[in-house]
Amino acid sequence: MKKNIFKPMIASTVVLAMISGCTPATGPSVGGETSGTSKTQTGALLGGLLGAVVGGTTGNKAGKRVAIGGALGAAVGAAIGYSLDQQAKEVAQTLNTNVNNNPNAEQDVSQDLIVSNTDKYVKIMFRDDMMFATNSATPTYSAQAKISQLIPVLQNYPNTIIQTVGHTDNRGSYAYNQNLSEARASSVGGTISGGGIQNPTYSKGCSFSKPIAQNTSDMNMALNRRVEVYLYPNQESVIDPCRQ
Repeated sequence: MKKNIFKPMIASTVVLAMISGCTPATGPSVGGETSGTSKTQTGALLGGLLGAVVGGTTGNKAGKRVAIGGALGAAVGAAIGYSLDQQAKEVAQTLNTNVNNNPNAEQDVSQDLIVSNTDKYVKIMFRDDMMFATNSATPTYSAQAKISQLIPVLQNYPNTIIQTVGHTDNRGSYAYNQNLSEARASSVGGTISGGGIQNPTYSKGCSFSKPIAQNTSDMNMALNRRVEVYLYPNQESVIDPCRQ
């Protein structure tokens, strides 16, 4: 009994060591895309770890199950990672921009549209100044046209879960901004789902609870007024963007 328990523990430790040793630090932005470990590699490593642990803790012949579980998990993780990398590139190309995973990009006021991705989702950030008139939740015609460009890409990913999220600055009450952020997120989500896609689409407002910068200047307030569109490969990847 002790031997069977000990083997999966060793396997799990080995996989963890592989992740620590094989994952390089993320490098600087190169050609609009952040260099370093791709989401495909990250997904494969994490998937392999999960598969190894599950395979090693179920049934007899744990060592063999660790190997099989790790291989299957890595394959699934790599497939999800590749899909997110590919989806981000397609979205960016459609919106005439590049994938930008530089963590400081959102603090650049000149960037009114940013496409980025992690190993869990693709995110498209639209600044409110290019989307809505002051105190309005109705997208401008140019904003509707820009949002609608996403629809052909999303039609290629029918299992993608879509979440639209609104953010405001802190002028006015929290309740007022909560309603405004919800209405703007809902409008963007309605424009996307109105294009005939079948993807599950949800909207959420964060009021001014998740600022990018302190609301101490007009420039910082402009950074904080935004709508984000999250594209998730599955339910397990969904986050609460008002908290995370």
